[in-house]
Amino acid sequence: MRLRVLEEHGYDSALLGLSLSHRQEPARMAAVARRLCFLGDGHNKFLESIVVWLDIVAPRYFWQQFDTYRVGVTRQSESTMHTVTARPLTQSDFAHPVPEPHLAFLNQLIAEGRWEEARWQLPESFLQRRIVSANYMALQRIVRQRATHRLPEWWAFIDQLVASVGHPEYLKESEST
Repeated sequence: MRLRVLEEHGYDSALLGLSLSHRQEPARMAAVARRLCFLGDGHNKFLESIVVWLDIVAPRYFWQQFDTYRVGVTRQSESTMHTVTARPLTQSDFAHPVPEPHLAFLNQLIAEGRWEEARWQLPESFLQRRIVSANYMALQRIVRQRATHRLPEWWAFIDQLVASVGHPEYLKESEST
């Protein structure tokens, strides 16, 4: 699992929008934003205006769960078919080791041009790269819902996300809160 923030935009505009209903200068809105960010019910709608583009490499089984998050999230991904047929597969193409005989079998299918069969036999630990565009509201929901999930990839995702974004205080409540 690898996550990298490509871009992040909208913080100043989000605070400007928040300042309209509070009749304060945008410079004073950071403290208000911290108070409102976990209240929900529209109090934290400014989070929808902060957009983050992420470059994520994760196994297929992670992406199946990630697809739960559709609102406020857009994904562009590598084509499995094009990735599988680009070159012989190696252990580095998987999140977990694949038995060598199976890896050799997959590479034989690929070499013979039997790409559909190779795809059917592809382990769920096959790594796929996606570019994800999401707003802070959607990311906060992911953090809240997956922080205690039993799949360790979610813990890695959350740790890397919180460590990489510009305003982690809007994604994860501090222990003292």
